[in-house]
Amino acid sequence: MHMAVSAVWKYDDRREDSEKAPIVQFSNGNLRNSQLVDFALYKNVDTNNPRKKHQRILVANTKRLCYSGSNFGPRASKCNTLCKYLVGVLNKETGKMEIHDAETFIMHPVFKGEKDSQDSSESPTKTYREKVDSLIEAFGTNKQKRSLNARRLNQVGAETLHHAVTEAAGNLIEKKGISALEDEIAKADNQEASSYIPPCYENAEKLKDVYSLDEIISPAEYEVLEIPSQVFRDIKSEDILKMIEEDRSPLSVIEGLKNLPTDTEVRDEKARILWYLNQLIRMAGQTIIKHTFFVSCPHLIKSTLRKNFTQLSYNTGRIQNVVSLSMKSKITAYALALILHINDYQADLTILQRDVKIGESQMIEIAKAMRLAIVKKSVALSGGILEDHRYGILQLPLVKYEKSGGKRKRKSMA
Repeated sequence: MHMAVSAVWKYDDRREDSEKAPIVQFSNGNLRNSQLVDFALYKNVDTNNPRKKHQRILVANTKRLCYSGSNFGPRASKCNTLCKYLVGVLNKETGKMEIHDAETFIMHPVFKGEKDSQDSSESPTKTYREKVDSLIEAFGTNKQKRSLNARRLNQVGAETLHHAVTEAAGNLIEKKGISALEDEIAKADNQEASSYIPPCYENAEKLKDVYSLDEIISPAEYEVLEIPSQVFRDIKSEDILKMIEEDRSPLSVIEGLKNLPTDTEVRDEKARILWYLNQLIRMAGQTIIKHTFFVSCPHLIKSTLRKNFTQLSYNTGRIQNVVSLSMKSKITAYALALILHINDYQADLTILQRDVKIGESQMIEIAKAMRLAIVKKSVALSGGILEDHRYGILQLPLVKYEKSGGKRKRKSMA
């Protein structure tokens, strides 16, 4: 008879701060073979200076590139400083795991001729104003730091700044060309939106491939949705009426259930999508996702929703899954993509906006970021009342929106 082997963990508090285990993330890709990389960790020798004694630089050398990362400066990891990061090493023979303090480093490639943005040399003689500025930079509040940055910017002469910008722009245009710069600007404009919209394949030949369903609901998730979605697959008209009377189900889901086809295969697919959509919209209405939220939800779906649509927050000794404003935008974008798949690539933006409880302007911005054509349609409500709704329509080629900006027109005085 085999007995189960249990593992215990032990926190190693003998190590000093300088011996924290480094956790490495490469900014330009994933590391395939760690055996082909040589790492070296450097620490600041000035242990008396509170600003420098914890400074570390991690260097990684490969056959092709050299990488550098630090725990200070503008390229340092933006991980939450209120969190304590740990890494465990399991001894399979003893069954014990040693837990060590850890520190994150983001490794950036270093190219020949590239100057370091941080000036390592510090002037030995400083004025009183410079010393105070150094203290604000290291230990000041956010308000003090903003004031310091504003004052430093104001010290730059307008003429010098204009000359520097003009010269840099001229060199850049000469080096890259205007068309290449326009492409880079367009990519930069879409960078923020791409952080919360589903993966978009703008060169796709079919509408279904622009926002691929597999990128939103993975094949493994789609498989486990068979059982929980059965309640939608077998739903009857009286069940839908009861959902409307109870007023607890998202209108986007109810509209989808009203239009479920009779074809068995297509009905099954849309029922699975609607069940997933229902979970997403319900999450958008929460601030903190508790364990009781995912009742009768498959473990795989539960894990994916938490990982992709919530942020971890530390509050009163507990780690919580929080739906932030950015996560709410992401949920809305993914929900919109699912509605397009079940409604012939048209989505009632007004209904979705009410379901996720966001403003109309924000809903329009998300639809524009997803390159949808936006039109107005009159929708018949109960009692024969007509109401204007905004619709988002996916069409090829995708709609291209110009970035809004420029000076606002002044209102004329009567």
